[in-house]
Amino acid sequence: MSEQENILEIKNMKKHFTVGSNKKLKAVDGITFSVRKGETLGIVGESGCGKSTAGKTIIGLYDITEGDVIYKGKSIKHMNARERREYTRSMQMVFQDPYASLNPRMTVGDIVAEGIDIHGLAKNRADRRKRVFELLEAVGLNAEHAGRFPHEFSGGQRQRIGIARALAIEPEFIVADEPISALDVSVQAQVINLFQKLQKERGLTYLFIAHDLAMVKHISDRIGVMYLGKLVEITTSALLYANPLHPYTQSLLSAIPIPDPHIERTRERIILEGEVPSPLNPPSGCPFRTRCPKAMDVCALSMPPLIESSSDHFVACHLY
Repeated sequence: MSEQENILEIKNMKKHFTVGSNKKLKAVDGITFSVRKGETLGIVGESGCGKSTAGKTIIGLYDITEGDVIYKGKSIKHMNARERREYTRSMQMVFQDPYASLNPRMTVGDIVAEGIDIHGLAKNRADRRKRVFELLEAVGLNAEHAGRFPHEFSGGQRQRIGIARALAIEPEFIVADEPISALDVSVQAQVINLFQKLQKERGLTYLFIAHDLAMVKHISDRIGVMYLGKLVEITTSALLYANPLHPYTQSLLSAIPIPDPHIERTRERIILEGEVPSPLNPPSGCPFRTRCPKAMDVCALSMPPLIESSSDHFVACHLY
């Protein structure tokens, strides 16, 4: 894959927070990956692994502690004010909680038009209204919803409003931060199908953050697995499910039920021992070693680098 086809490159990105009396919380601790134009890259891992912080840091809601984000070949550290404005316009986020992410005092029309107003994208009030109606229709709502308030809608409809708001400034790249985890199961598939439809129509690129592995497989071209601030494996969706290499990925995938009673009865679940260590005090070396069934002495000494073990399959583990 040529460099030009990468819309985004993340290089050794770290995001640390200072907590209490000068303690460092290493939420994201040196991750490197690229996102190709037009693809969906899924990021998975259990709660607290740093996946949402990674998304918010890439999009600029948090400042980077160390490392770099390169957008279309240009480092965000070296962007001037105009380039930075373009960057923030081409990046948008769909948040996890459709209840908390919409202002209850604003009408749906004003929520959706917020980005249009900030970036001066509408010629006049009529053009603004037309754009809002088009966006609502694009996400499966209609024009008369524009005058209502968020509390009048269901969770799935609110998430559609959030998606319409993200699309309003015609972004190229969307970070979807667990956009379906707060929704009913019956609504989740509708929202996923909407994401896929919009991607085809508008040529969007997604970073899709989730902890539901079955859903991530359905929507993602490639998947990265995070554990305690580190990226431990990244490859195509099909390869990750067919041949997971990292012991953590293997344990995650073993927990997904298979809809075949014969296979389900005979296959082995990998049960992890112990608790996830605190990001305030991560273990030395590989952060997964304290729970890893295959841990060796070398795992305590150094964090294994992310290496390409086979074509387009990267893993950070001393076994490889």
